Amino acid sequence: MRASTFSEFLRYYRRRATLTQEDLAARTGLGVRTLSDLERGRVQAPHAQTVELLVTGLGLDEGETQEFIALARSPEISTPRAERTDCAPPPAKPLIGRAQEQRDLADCIDDAAASWVLDVVVLHGPPGVGKTSLAVDAAHRFAELFADGLLYLDLRGMDPAPLTPERAAERVLRAFGVPDARMPSDPDDRFRLYRSMLRERTVLLVLDNAANEAQVRPLLAASPGSLVLVTSRNVLAGLDCRSRLGLGPLSHEGAVELLAQAAGSDRIKAGQEAADLVASLCGRVPLALAIAGHRLTGRTTWSLRQLADQLSDERERLDVLATGDVQVRTAFEMSYRQLAPETRMIFRRLALVHGPDTSVALAAVAADIPADDAETLLEELVDASLLRPEVPGRYSCHDLMRDYARERLHSEDADLETHRLRTRDWLLTTATAAASSFHPADRGASDLASAGRWLSEELANWRGAFREAIADGAHEQVLALARSMHWYSDHRGAADLWLEVYSAGVDAARALGVQEQEAQQLNFVCWVYATRITNIPLATAAHREALRVAEECGSVLETAWAHYYRGAIETRTGDNETGVAHVRLAAELFREAGLPYGVVFALSFAGVLLQRLGRFAEAVETHRACIAEGRAVRGTAGGVADENAAQLLLRLADCLTAAGDVDEALVVTAEADALMGESAPGVRGLLQHTRGTALATAGRLAEARDELAAAADGVADPESKVSVLIALADVCDRMNDHDAATRHRVRALAESDGYESPGMTKLQHQLTDALRLSA
Repeated sequence: MRASTFSEFLRYYRRRATLTQEDLAARTGLGVRTLSDLERGRVQAPHAQTVELLVTGLGLDEGETQEFIALARSPEISTPRAERTDCAPPPAKPLIGRAQEQRDLADCIDDAAASWVLDVVVLHGPPGVGKTSLAVDAAHRFAELFADGLLYLDLRGMDPAPLTPERAAERVLRAFGVPDARMPSDPDDRFRLYRSMLRERTVLLVLDNAANEAQVRPLLAASPGSLVLVTSRNVLAGLDCRSRLGLGPLSHEGAVELLAQAAGSDRIKAGQEAADLVASLCGRVPLALAIAGHRLTGRTTWSLRQLADQLSDERERLDVLATGDVQVRTAFEMSYRQLAPETRMIFRRLALVHGPDTSVALAAVAADIPADDAETLLEELVDASLLRPEVPGRYSCHDLMRDYARERLHSEDADLETHRLRTRDWLLTTATAAASSFHPADRGASDLASAGRWLSEELANWRGAFREAIADGAHEQVLALARSMHWYSDHRGAADLWLEVYSAGVDAARALGVQEQEAQQLNFVCWVYATRITNIPLATAAHREALRVAEECGSVLETAWAHYYRGAIETRTGDNETGVAHVRLAAELFREAGLPYGVVFALSFAGVLLQRLGRFAEAVETHRACIAEGRAVRGTAGGVADENAAQLLLRLADCLTAAGDVDEALVVTAEADALMGESAPGVRGLLQHTRGTALATAGRLAEARDELAAAADGVADPESKVSVLIALADVCDRMNDHDAATRHRVRALAESDGYESPGMTKLQHQLTDALRLSA
């Protein structure tokens, strides 16, 4: 191979002679620094004497000598800078919302400039998030750190015919001034020249839009102190690199700021709520936000609300996010077409999943393939930046990507209904089985923690399947799930979820004509209104209807539950005496119906109400009798039986504290704690509330503060949460931390907002008075 420049000639023949720069310096009498500058092209016109010394030191023949002298007389083209058009980057644009990513990339570049090895950084992410913009911004800002300049190549990785490594190397050689006449025709010779010319230069080489590792590897030939910055939609996991930076959607604030840049800040300020919605519906993806902003710019009569309304239709969203030849759909399409057929299939089927993420098991059901195969394909989608790995075993994608997957699903999957029903039925069956394990009579439920985790992690997915079943008129499935959730919902889940589930259960029972189950679901609706939402009028209406239907169909069991929940209503209104009468009647009816754990719960509730009436001795006696009966029912069962037993003990402990027997209360609380295991946050919150109250009564204020602070984030019942915060504020006052006490009371007042009950109203007045006194 012949060298094409003087510096390349010198470097090539020194290596042919197996000489180091130090060896050649010793042979010629030239300095090592001089030789280094000559080989790096920093000396444009070497002296004739220098050339003669080098000819002798290198042992060149006559032909090589003539060529060497001729090259020395031709000024060598300087190393490339950003202004060189062959490999110059596009103009930089102002970046919005990427300050942290800019800092992270700046750290990588600073490290590379001082490194003794070649640094490679991969910047990867899904379509439209701005990988190229970030790389170009860095290229313009940091090119001067690299003595031999900046080179930029668009590898066109998503094109039908990406740029080959050979063509990429040729472009770099042209940027270095290699003329056509000296361009090696043999690919191997071309790569040797490419590597030779880069090996001892310090450059910032930006390889934008890489398709895969094979396209990039032959181009990694720069010297120590250089940086190769690769952008790709693929993770390029097989590439040996110093750093990988994953670029995702913008923060919400950054997304709104980018929208304002495109559409005008005044327009955004005039419709801030709609702007927030548009940013969310665009998935906080810069490409989508830019298109949305440009659509607004071209439609001055449109409001942000109109655009938000258009984007809210998931079937039309990708059509809206298009302007001219710039479309979000096209960006996704290019990545999708790069996938193997089976990977495309699982990507499409993920649109059958309603929630923001999926497990491997659920994806396998949707795709109708084994779980091991599903995990492999999901990982391929992660590598292609079409999915994000969340916690181990779970994967997510943003909403716009899901919209695109749904389009492909409807256009490419012929038997769509079969896949939809298979996925729906699996979710509902699994959710029903998991929730059923929380039933007090289920003595085989040993792994409640796993059942609870599944229901929590897959909540959005099984809730979406539940809504599908309602729309499909699948009344049996709807009712089965609603019935199964009773005991699970006791201390888990939000009020709106359970109101939706049990209201649908009522409708399903009515459609099926099963009155006893209709009464059951009405009782559950009453429970939601009475204990979670604290809307007493609606709770009372549901109770009356439940009692009417239960008595009409002759259900002793549901009549018992109706009186039990009436007790909850009465205690919310402050009529604890009437409440005691209802729960005692419930206990008698539970005995008649043959439901022993129902008797236990009713007696325990009676103990709570007696305590509120100040009848402490009677309350303690009732609690102890209840616990003894509960142990007989529970036997040696574990799981949910232990959790329920713990709650009975906590009610006794709370009563003992109120009666002044704090030491015994703490002993009972410790016994409850030992039974709990990995309980729901709501149950754990009850324990912390009970123990915190006992510790405060005992004067152990620091311990009480810690317990009550933890309880405030755990309990679900609104009145209980407000009561915890009030107790926490009182403890802080006793510790002379009055600022903290005020903060807790303010939070308690905010938590109480929107709840309608005499009990909550009383707490609100208490808080208002305390805050007025502390002002």
